[in-house]
Amino acid sequence: MTIHKLSPQPEECAKTFGGYEAVLRVKSGDIIEIQAPDCFGNQLTSPEQVASEVVNPEMVDAVVGPIYVEGAEAGDILAVHFISLTPLGKYAVSASYPGFGALNVTDETALLTTPLPERNWFYELDLEHWTAKYRARNSDFEVVLPLEPMQGTIGVAPGGGEARAVVVPHKHGGNMDSPELRAGTTAYFPVSVAGALLGLGDGHARQGEGEIIGAGLECAMKTVIAVEVIKNQSIDWPRFENDDFIMTTGSVRGLDDAFRVSQKEMVNWVSELTSLDTLDALQLVSQIDLAPVANMVDPNFTMVSKVPKKFLNGKADVVYGGIHAQLKKIGEAYKTMR
Repeated sequence: MTIHKLSPQPEECAKTFGGYEAVLRVKSGDIIEIQAPDCFGNQLTSPEQVASEVVNPEMVDAVVGPIYVEGAEAGDILAVHFISLTPLGKYAVSASYPGFGALNVTDETALLTTPLPERNWFYELDLEHWTAKYRARNSDFEVVLPLEPMQGTIGVAPGGGEARAVVVPHKHGGNMDSPELRAGTTAYFPVSVAGALLGLGDGHARQGEGEIIGAGLECAMKTVIAVEVIKNQSIDWPRFENDDFIMTTGSVRGLDDAFRVSQKEMVNWVSELTSLDTLDALQLVSQIDLAPVANMVDPNFTMVSKVPKKFLNGKADVVYGGIHAQLKKIGEAYKTMR
């Protein structure tokens, strides 16, 4: 078992998917331990700070990488299994930030009113009890929330020589902000360039579906992943899998089109797995599908279609040759070593 480590400083992180030389080369089956700064580049250190005055916008959501995965070629699939995600430090921060949020004024949601006021919330993290404490800023209300660490941003380089800003999710992945990207999930990405050039960042100690204020519980994160190249198969959009569900994504604007992309991807995937024709697959998905909103705040919105494996008569138990189970075993072996 080969284990690699990456722990760059915020200024060493990549600001785009594509356009950067690889900082690490790995092979299928390798494990990478990544320590990534929070989405603000670790620049918010006090609730009294004004985010727009102290945060360099070029550092927002910067990612660790890119990581070159040997053997990955355009037309392949890169599988990334999340072994563990552990918040680093004693607090996480969320914020009302200019230009972000489903209920805020943005350039693309143009209103004749002012943006929401800026405000920061610092959450105390208790890793022993796996909790975060919310405290209201303008009253004495507080509540303890369970930690549910997730990866806000992960993706590969797009094709055609493009460099995509990390905050814009699309076919390559990016800032999808899906709570499904957590320990135990395997994510699949369409490879468009040699080596795939994987990057990740934007760890959240937890986040509600939709991320409506524009920020989760943002924190520096130690993320441990295992990677595998899947040859002779291809996908158009990122897909996820865990022990109980297969999931498809769509990241465009508006939300209705993101929904349609994710649902079309799921209908086609179920059709492929079960040999149902398109209409039969559409009927089945229509009755068993869940449709969580991943984000409604980024330049592109992200929707997820989520189908329980148990309703597919075993046809989803060996997706891509059972790579999810194989990577899970690698993860379990890694954990026994720690």
